[in-house]
Amino acid sequence: MTELFFDDFFKVEGLNPYNEKYDKVSRIVARSEKHNMYMLLDVNTEIYPLNIGERFLLALSPSLVLNTKDGPVSIQEKFEYIMHGRLYDITSYGLSLSPPEVEVYASYGGLQMMLRGDPSHCVKFAVDQNLYLLIRKA
Repeated sequence: MTELFFDDFFKVEGLNPYNEKYDKVSRIVARSEKHNMYMLLDVNTEIYPLNIGERFLLALSPSLVLNTKDGPVSIQEKFEYIMHGRLYDITSYGLSLSPPEVEVYASYGGLQMMLRGDPSHCVKFAVDQNLYLLIRKA
C-alpha cells in the first residue's frame, strides 16, 4: 500500500542561512509544527516563492498515487510545487542527544533537502529510494 512517508506543516524561519547566492533558488530554513522537525530545503523561488513567516504543508511520498479504501487517488492536484528525486543518505546525527536525532538527505535534480529530527518520524525512509516532495502553502 502506497502512503505518505511524512507530512507536516512548516513555518519558514529564514532564507539562505549561509549567505548563499543562487540564481532563482533560495535555501529555506523551516521548522515543522507537529513533529518539531528542522529542515533546510532548496526551492526554485522563481516559480514558487517562499518568504520568512509563511506556513506550508510538506509531504514526502514514494508515489503521486495513494492507495485508499476507495481505490487509487492522485495527490498531485492537492499541491502547488512538486519535485522528484532520490534519498541519498540517512545519518545518525545525534543519537547521543536526548531525544536522539537523525538527518535525512535527498536531492531533487541538484536541489537539496535535509530533514532533521526524531528517528521515529523517519522510519519509512531508506537510502536510494525515489521520493516526491510536495508543497502547498497554508
